[in-house]
Amino acid sequence: MQPSRDMSVLLEIMARLRDKEAGCPWDIEQNFETIRHYTIEEAYEVSDAIERKDYEDLRDELGDLLLQPVYHAQMAKEEGLFDIGDVIHAVTEKLIRRHPHVFGDDDPGTAVSTEKRWENIKAAERATKAERRGGTRPPSILDDVPSALPALLRAGKLAKRAARVGFDWPDTASVVAKVREELAETEEALAGGSEAAKTEEIGDLLFAVANLARNAGVDPEAALRDANAKFVRRFDHVEARARADGIAIETAGLAVLDGYWNEIRALDKEKP
Repeated sequence: MQPSRDMSVLLEIMARLRDKEAGCPWDIEQNFETIRHYTIEEAYEVSDAIERKDYEDLRDELGDLLLQPVYHAQMAKEEGLFDIGDVIHAVTEKLIRRHPHVFGDDDPGTAVSTEKRWENIKAAERATKAERRGGTRPPSILDDVPSALPALLRAGKLAKRAARVGFDWPDTASVVAKVREELAETEEALAGGSEAAKTEEIGDLLFAVANLARNAGVDPEAALRDANAKFVRRFDHVEARARADGIAIETAGLAVLDGYWNEIRALDKEKP
């Protein structure tokens, strides 16, 4: 077996790894549930490579991500559920169906009309899925917002979906007011509420902040990732300054550490 640019070789390698007689013991033991979290991790690693603009790493991470549907499809094939051809057929059918302005006779229109058409098509898909699953309730516009998404990202998507039918604040100032309201309720819970009350109010506050980001046209997940990266960079400065001063960071004390932190904050503010 040699490396190849041919997709069929990847499929053959995956089948060999899963071979019950001559395959890899670890791969043979895996199932949909045990592999699921790797699929999520690989998607994040692709995103990380893009954010770092490391395109050689992006190539490798895309390969790792590509392995995931191949892996799942091989397990499905073994169980007689579907194979990689079915997966490819499903996504090509979906792309053609969702783009009648490209592959059909619809007027291409504008970006706005295209997005509206897209939502109408997805609404029809949700109804079809609900019927296929034999649901006891009508389909909801929130049905296909995956529960496995990171909570902050899902909060933004849920609110955006609800806003499409008019369930939204009239302006950004109203969302800011809601954040202040939730903050006040959080402070009240922290002052004397139960653990359950604290959890609930902090959750409501986070949801309101996610809505503020959406209303302002900011991706809340991306904004928090950037904030995390900034915190790491600034704390690196704090650690470096403590080492330079010969101070053990564990015993430096808050006043000293705050001083180092304020140094890097001031430097950041000086940047254009």
